Amino acid sequence: MSGLLIRALQLLRRLPQGLQFVLVGGAAAATHLVTVALWVALTGMAPLVANVLAFFTSFFVSYAGHACLTFAGSGARGWLAAARYFLVASGSFAANEVLYALALRWLPWHYLASLLAVILLVAAGTFVLAKFWAFRAPRAA
Repeated sequence: MSGLLIRALQLLRRLPQGLQFVLVGGAAAATHLVTVALWVALTGMAPLVANVLAFFTSFFVSYAGHACLTFAGSGARGWLAAARYFLVASGSFAANEVLYALALRWLPWHYLASLLAVILLVAAGTFVLAKFWAFRAPRAA
């Protein structure tokens, strides 16, 4: 790694874990958004189909960021942590869709206010599941 990249990672590791989670999530969300836009623009793919492909693409950004930064101190890496985090991320994706649909149907809020509330709720649940299950520190042998 270049010296600049190493220094940037050291600075990021000094941030509070919650802020690290937000930064990694933001990078994954940006990846997701750009991936959907590219699939739709370049291939004419239906946005809902592109959204699923983008989820898989952004998962790698999310997992790598959380494994190497947000939850790096736990020591949980490898296939078990990746599989667990994939289940968490998939569940979060599904929960987001279901809760957003319910909010749009039942709450008298603006659609963006509903989306923001759902995103914050799901992100909180994702953080808890990632920290205490997906990236849980391995037990000593």
